This record gives sequence, C-alpha cells and structure tokens, in this order.
Amino acid sequence: MESLGELLKSWPGGRSWSENADNKLAELMKDPLVVKFMDKHPEVDEATIRLNLNRVYQYVKEYRSCSNCPGLSACPNDYEGHYTVLSAETVHGQTQMYDRKVSCKKYLARQTEDAIRSRIRSFYVDDAALRRVYSPDEMLTKDLERAKAVGQVLRYIDRTRESGLAQQGLYLAGRFGTGKTFLMCYLLQELAKAGFSGVIVYMPDFVEDLKALMHEPAKLKETVEMMKSTDLLIFDDIGAENLNPWVRDHVLGAILNYRMERKPTFYTSNYDLEALERHFSFTSKDGDELHKGQRIMDRIRPYVQTVMVTGENKRGAKA
Repeated sequence: MESLGELLKSWPGGRSWSENADNKLAELMKDPLVVKFMDKHPEVDEATIRLNLNRVYQYVKEYRSCSNCPGLSACPNDYEGHYTVLSAETVHGQTQMYDRKVSCKKYLARQTEDAIRSRIRSFYVDDAALRRVYSPDEMLTKDLERAKAVGQVLRYIDRTRESGLAQQGLYLAGRFGTGKTFLMCYLLQELAKAGFSGVIVYMPDFVEDLKALMHEPAKLKETVEMMKSTDLLIFDDIGAENLNPWVRDHVLGAILNYRMERKPTFYTSNYDLEALERHFSFTSKDGDELHKGQRIMDRIRPYVQTVMVTGENKRGAKA
C-alpha cells in the first residue's frame, strides 16, 4: 500500500510537505470514520491526529479497502487479510494513540480451512470429495432413501463432538454410487473442525502400492504407523482390492489389531460383513483360508456399527 509520505510527495503543484500534510489533515478530520473515532475518544484532538497522521491515514485507507474487499488473494492492505485498528489513552496527561493489525474474517476462515486440511490425509481419494460441502439438511433431503444412513452418520458426529473418540466406528455398506465415500469425507471434515485427525484410504489403489512398499521398509513402517495413530481411519471401498495374504495378515491385520481397543476405524464397501468375510477368506495365492478371514473380521465386526446406504446411483451426476 502507498504510504502517507509517498502520497504527500506525489501531490502536484510543488507544494511543501507540510502544506500537503495540512491539506491531508483537513481531509482526514472530515472523514466520517475519524469523526466517529474522535466522538468515541474525546481526549483525541486535532493536534493528536496531526502527530499520528500516518496511523490515522493507514486506518482510514485500510478500512476503505476492506469495505470494498476484492478478495483475500487480492488484498491491497500492507498485510494480507489484516487491517489497522486505532486506540487511544491518556498517560500522564498526554494522549497517546496506538495502532495494531487485526485479522479479517476471510483470513480467519482461510486459517480454519488450512487447519482442517492439515488434519486430514488422503490416499488415492479424490480431493474434490474432501472439499465438497453440503449442509446436514441438504444431505438429509437430497435423496430420501439415503436419509436414514445420513441420520446415523450425523448422530455419530454429534456423539464424538460431545464425548470424544469411541472404540466403535461405522461400516457403510451399499450399492455403487449411493454416496458412501462422500458421507465419510463429510464425517472427516466435521470432526477435523473439532480437532480430530483423520486418514482416508482408497483400498484398491493402496493395496497395489503396498506391493512396491515391501521393498521400502522405512516408508512402509511410516505409513502403517500413521494409520495406527490417526484419530479417524477410513478404508474406502474395502473388498474391492486384489487381496493377498501379506496385505491381509501383516499390514491390515497389524493396523486393526492396534486400533481395535483404542480408536475407531470406518469402512465403505459394496459388501455386507458376511460377504466381506468371504472375501478375506480367499486369496488367489493360498485359496480358501477360512480361519484367517475370521481372524481379520474379529478385528472389524465387533468394532463397527453397520449403516446400510440405499438410494440412487449418483455417479456421474453433478450432486
């Protein structure tokens, strides 16, 4: 922003700095914002304004900029998303004026959004799904067939806000395109606002990448530890992955074994729990392994509330 000194020097006619300052003082003294400030602080007189001409000019200039805000990214003020606030007090018979920078609502909103994003990690899930926002009322009425499932998710969010993390998560089951992933992204967003961290993992792509991570033990350990420790962990589209025994027993099993008595885990799937157990009981490498399927389900079934998500297939629709 242009400073008052630069403004005065640029005035036409070759007038002196002091003459320009007198003219600018007269202009500021008539400004409604300055008049209002002086009404609030009767100890502030014209002489005090003159001594603090640059502060007052900055205050008025930035107030006008904010009144016609062009958006945070185009903020014309000295510090993006901040404006000047004036105060005054009398100390030992002398009136002193002070200025300070205050964050605007847009800046605070962006800080909040950044903080929410920093609490959420996404693996192979489209960021658009995480950014998409609906109000609870809109979600409840958008597809009435889905309303019961939406209500269950909303109640879970409310309970977690009030009582903190529970051991039990949610298992969202239903056909393709009924909004299961979106509901989990909404849950992540809302609970991130309450300070909880979260990770969402698209299982088919994650399992494929795990095969490469077998040769990077440090990165594999870091990934597994993050999934163990995050407050909220979502396995999206579980059951659609190309399962192998190592992923089931040594990666997924280790994560769930750690979390099951500590933190909630969430799932979306086209399978119900019985069909998921059958999925975990067979691998192309070892064939049927019913006891291993049962073992992994013992770490899932007791720790979830099943939510059946019905409704229309919304894939390809705008909303």
